[in-house]
Amino acid sequence: MSQNDPVRASFEETLATLQAFLASPDALPNVQRFVEAAAATLARGGKLLSCGNGGSMCDAMHFAEEWTGRFRGNRHALPAIAFSDPSQLTCIANDFGFDEVFARQVEALGRSGDLLVMMSTSGNSPNCLRAAEAARARGITVVGLLGKGGGKLVSLVDIPIVVPLAETSDRIQEVHIKVLHIVIEAVERRMFPKNY
Repeated sequence: MSQNDPVRASFEETLATLQAFLASPDALPNVQRFVEAAAATLARGGKLLSCGNGGSMCDAMHFAEEWTGRFRGNRHALPAIAFSDPSQLTCIANDFGFDEVFARQVEALGRSGDLLVMMSTSGNSPNCLRAAEAARARGITVVGLLGKGGGKLVSLVDIPIVVPLAETSDRIQEVHIKVLHIVIEAVERRMFPKNY
């Protein structure tokens, strides 16, 4: 890497992370499983739910707004919700503890046949672990966009997508947002082929 040029070095590190992801035997098959699960959820009238902490919360919100708004071209709105409302997060955290902020929203809004997409760069966020447990108890399929080997979440999600190689949250999240965009595009191509 180009140690004398930190900008170029960062791009090279990003490229290496993407190459490692492409070389991982489970990565692309599990992204395809994510596509199939999202398409099937929407086809049967289910909702796409999403959550994460910090930058991963931003990715969860980004994922939801692409469905309710517009991605490539105009089409009808699709049901997607990020668990990001500050009043709900702080109410649940105050009353039940921060570990419950997503699980309570799964309980309130999730139904069998929905899809929960969670992002955790460590795979060990307690509130994501609780949300995965709550979702599985309700017949909700869980996708985990994870890093650092997948952590404890890797065994609690139905579709684990683990970013290899990267050790920092920023590099892991860069792949997560790429995966989210690719899944949205793949589903849209099926549902709204005229947009492509």
